[in-house]
Amino acid sequence: MENTTIAVSNEIKEKIKQFGTKGETYSEILARVLESARKRQLHDLLMSEEDTISIEEAISNSKKRWQK
Repeated sequence: MENTTIAVSNEIKEKIKQFGTKGETYSEILARVLESARKRQLHDLLMSEEDTISIEEAISNSKKRWQK
């Protein structure tokens, strides 16, 4: 895998380091943190109540459709 250099402040570097364990590279730390963030975004999307209806309402809507 090819590497690249990214510039971050020393403050951010120390914050990244706090997420790591002994011997873990910054790349490994960031990969793990990003994977966790991706899973959290998916969780938040799936658990969002925006544009949702209750199970009871869905059943009622389904029954109405079948009665037509």
